[in-house]
Amino acid sequence: MIRQHLDTADATLAPPAAAQAAARRIADRPPRGRGAGAAPRARSGLGLALALGPAVLLLVALLLRWPSFIPSVIDPDEGLYVLQAREWLRGGWPFVAVWDLHPPGAPALIAGALAAFGETLFAVRLLGALAVAATGLALHALVRAAGGPRLLGLGAGLLYVGSSVTLGGLATNTEILFAPFVAAAMALGVRAATRLARDGAPPSWAELAPAGLAIGVALTIKPVAAPEGCLAFALLVGPAWWRGVLPAGRALAMAGAYAALCAAPTAALALAYAAQGEFGTFLDAVILAPMRYVEEPIEAVRAARITLGAAVTLALPLALAAVALLPRPRRGARPAAGAPTLARIGVVWLAVATVAVVAPGRFFQHYFLIWLPPLSLLAALGARRLARLAPVGRGAAAFAGLVGAVALDAAAGATAPALLHGIGLREPDPPRRLAALIAADLPPGEPIYVVNYHPVTYFLARAGVPTRFAFPAHLAGRESAVTGLDADAELARVLASRPRLMVVDRGRWCELRPEAAAMVAAALGEAYALSATVPGERGSVELWRRR
Repeated sequence: MIRQHLDTADATLAPPAAAQAAARRIADRPPRGRGAGAAPRARSGLGLALALGPAVLLLVALLLRWPSFIPSVIDPDEGLYVLQAREWLRGGWPFVAVWDLHPPGAPALIAGALAAFGETLFAVRLLGALAVAATGLALHALVRAAGGPRLLGLGAGLLYVGSSVTLGGLATNTEILFAPFVAAAMALGVRAATRLARDGAPPSWAELAPAGLAIGVALTIKPVAAPEGCLAFALLVGPAWWRGVLPAGRALAMAGAYAALCAAPTAALALAYAAQGEFGTFLDAVILAPMRYVEEPIEAVRAARITLGAAVTLALPLALAAVALLPRPRRGARPAAGAPTLARIGVVWLAVATVAVVAPGRFFQHYFLIWLPPLSLLAALGARRLARLAPVGRGAAAFAGLVGAVALDAAAGATAPALLHGIGLREPDPPRRLAALIAADLPPGEPIYVVNYHPVTYFLARAGVPTRFAFPAHLAGRESAVTGLDADAELARVLASRPRLMVVDRGRWCELRPEAAAMVAAALGEAYALSATVPGERGSVELWRRR
């Protein structure tokens, strides 16, 4: 099956002359008669947008993702990465200072953003916008590598930027951060396959090396990038090997080199931890803890419900993707340059992305953000196919209108809750209110204990952490088994240290383990007094002061 696909994709890659001719056909002819002057003006505007593609993608990412710059909490995982990044800037490495079961790539990127733009959540959300724009640019490069027109590439990028605000994508989460690296590797693979079809040239080391390193960086952010990394390598080497252009020996050498490049960033991190005597900590967090995490996947019914919800959320891009895959009539307009190849690549990429979504067995909604790059590619192809039904001279405008409508629809879905609920606008932001109370009563860096509230509270209050298990579910919550340690013993140690302030979210009290809830309640009754309450998302959030 893989060989058949590679052979088919290889055969459909357009040579330069055909690609240029098809690209010229995409440029709409000006209409005859009345209104003929409007088409050149429209084309000049589109031409400017195409020439400024990277700037357009960044501007649109900033505009559509504006709701992300308001609330302090979008996803609790993001808050944990921010806390890890802050501690890293102070010399406390991830897992050693603040524990998690993800590789340290996300905290590393966030630490860079905090260092460059200041230690604020604005810097973190700006990083997310930059990552989204970079992914859109990589999709544009992928389309161009296959011989597709710039307008199609820009459309794919804009569809990704717009769709990225859905499914929890406003948070600067792992799926947002590793997407540009995966998309860049895929673009390099498509470029190598295109050059093979055009010139009969095998893949070069200059393409293999950056692709392998890009996937390597993605793996330091989240290991689920591995299936897409395999697909990128298949595009790089598979067609040339299948056609006999690449000898088997060199193909094996490239496979070994690619694997080494993919592993290099993680290996470098492992050596850095080993130099500090913390290799065991690194190994447990990056390898063993994820294995413990997937031992208990969620129920099939819940997985199906979440998957259906994600599909409904992405209904418009999925509908456009379906249009791209409809059988073409035997007679009629020829497809856009590179469209058949891009459609095949998009389908296989979406299937591989689904493997990455399903692999952890948990089905959180932000996992489905992995669908977006291939889905945006297919949706752009579908929009272009529909646009070709427009009157002569209106195809480009119709394509832009379809892409813009889908992107704005996704943005509206993200903007509406921000306006309706007004968190950070009309209504006070609960974590920021709580952090202000803490900061007014606490010297910077002094530890507090946030029992079961958002870990970003430590960051906002500039407070220290009393334990490396700062994520509530990992210590007092019901996911403590993933740490592999005696959670009750660690919790007892934290409570015995008598931090000056403790934070308890009554709305999430039921999420504590019964043993942990009893220990916390006993500590509060013995040595603490209620100092303040803040209305939270599910109930009151209490600030307790040591008596």
